Amino acid sequence: MSAVWQYFTVDFPTSKTAKCNICKEGISRGGTNVANFNTSNLIKHLKTRHTKEHDEFTKAKGKKKDELQQQTLETAFQRRDKFTKDSQKATKITDKIVEFIVLDDQPLSVVENVGFRRLMEHLEPRYCLPGRKYISETALPKLYETVREHILCMLKDVHAISFTTDIWSSDVCPMSLLSLTSHWVDRESTFTPRSAVLHANEFRGSHTGTSIAEAIEEMLVKWKIPKSNVHVVLRDNASNMKKAMDEMDVASLGCFAHTLQLVVHEGLLSQRSVSDALANGRKIVGHFKHSPLATTRLEEIQKDLQMPTKRLHQDVATRWNSTYYMVESLLEQKRSISAYGADHDLPVTLTSYQWALLEKIIIVLAPFEELIRQISSSTSSAAEVIPSVTVLKRLLARENEGDTGIKTMKTTLLEAVQKRFKTIENEPLYAVATLLDPRFKDRYFTGADSNKNAKDALTQEVEKMEAALLSRTTPEGAETVPENPHKAPRLEAQPDSSSSRKSSLKGLFEEILQEHDEERGASSTSTQVQNQIQTYLTEQTVPRSDSPFQYWGVNQIRFPTLAATAAKFLCAPCTSVDSERLFSVASNIIDARRNRLGGERAEMLIFLKKNLPLLLKL
Repeated sequence: MSAVWQYFTVDFPTSKTAKCNICKEGISRGGTNVANFNTSNLIKHLKTRHTKEHDEFTKAKGKKKDELQQQTLETAFQRRDKFTKDSQKATKITDKIVEFIVLDDQPLSVVENVGFRRLMEHLEPRYCLPGRKYISETALPKLYETVREHILCMLKDVHAISFTTDIWSSDVCPMSLLSLTSHWVDRESTFTPRSAVLHANEFRGSHTGTSIAEAIEEMLVKWKIPKSNVHVVLRDNASNMKKAMDEMDVASLGCFAHTLQLVVHEGLLSQRSVSDALANGRKIVGHFKHSPLATTRLEEIQKDLQMPTKRLHQDVATRWNSTYYMVESLLEQKRSISAYGADHDLPVTLTSYQWALLEKIIIVLAPFEELIRQISSSTSSAAEVIPSVTVLKRLLARENEGDTGIKTMKTTLLEAVQKRFKTIENEPLYAVATLLDPRFKDRYFTGADSNKNAKDALTQEVEKMEAALLSRTTPEGAETVPENPHKAPRLEAQPDSSSSRKSSLKGLFEEILQEHDEERGASSTSTQVQNQIQTYLTEQTVPRSDSPFQYWGVNQIRFPTLAATAAKFLCAPCTSVDSERLFSVASNIIDARRNRLGGERAEMLIFLKKNLPLLLKL
């Protein structure tokens, strides 16, 4: 603001005149609107009518001009000088560059690339971009320690942690990694499920059970996690993994998704007509995959038939669901493939009987595909295993008119499910988790004995938890619970990538619930723990689309000991999918550009890639 205004005032901003504070005369501000107002008339008035005040105004104006000129010179010199390496501004920029490298899978050498250096020079000429050595040996370990301390704080008061583990070998360099991912329920934030990668260590030598056990025990020691806090470890079904968990003397479970895949493989290979139809479909897809000309012709036919332009899916031998997606794509493009075969050569053709067989295969396998998608979500738990197996058995046992041609396959699938999950209801880790899931409770046990054994196991666990809570009190002398649990944030179900598909399982889940609700009767109980359990079990189940974590976040005041037990058992996932996803990240980090990356740096990058979003709350 001009110094002249200390001698004039206006009644309101849009006034066309300003009143002189000395002689009280109104002086025109020039112009007809606010945009054209100026101070020329005001300065002239001072000069002609108030000489003394005009001299004061002139001196003040000159002093202000000198100050502005001095500030401009100082700013210019500052902009010319480079930041020191340890300055606050330079440190923040370096931290953001490391985050960029981690989050976007960039090689450490990106800081030496000409294009990146030119970009940084343009954005901030005063910043000295550090070299690869500084990023690798100083900045990256610093960020690693920051994130590690954050996760240590998150795990500080957690007394029940589940883990997933797996081994991965790189295709581009001779390196194997052993992973350990932790899963727990954060009760302080209204029963929110959490997970964090603790290690993805380079694993040298033979992959024996003893070596695996020693490596995982060392990981637990580094994170100060006693074995007593290990609830269960989810692993694959390999014998060396089973032996490792036995030697560690910790509870472990095989991956439910892997076992389901073995079931489906048995079914697909059990019937010759089915395997022949799949083999022919595989050859047709391979023809288009290996011939750009054939692919172009097929796309032109799709456009002529006004069909969406899509490519066929190639299956992978190790993943049965890729076979499912291959058959699904073949059926979707049946018209275009038939039109292509009329004008061009195909390695084989599918008969009308084989096309009909593929349609029936899709119907039978759809529940398996839907189930594996559901149990592979980040919020799925061990509680979903027993209900899923019960529903699959009922579905496969039903005979339909459309089973003609695939009866052998369907029968084999049922026998494989019964054989591989024969003792599933007698496994306390699954049984207790199922009882503590408010969507399932005791409605999906198929035998009276297994139901009773599960409830006995639950009673024992709740009594143990009650004793543990009494010995583990807060400074105020009581267990901490949220101030208002009814304000627990809703944990939405994971979005389904195939939500447009009609569910073939939903009706069966509801059917089983209805049967058990009709059979329920009152039972006498004695202890306070049993009363709490009975009250919980006799209440109506919540919809399957609801989150069990939200339920316990709201109801932990009503059932405090049950809620603490639920936090322990529901933190266990039912698959080792998290480890597989971790190694998908690893394959992006240890790629052809970084095939000489050392084990320690690789571990840091994988650890930060998975856990940095926890710190940044992305």
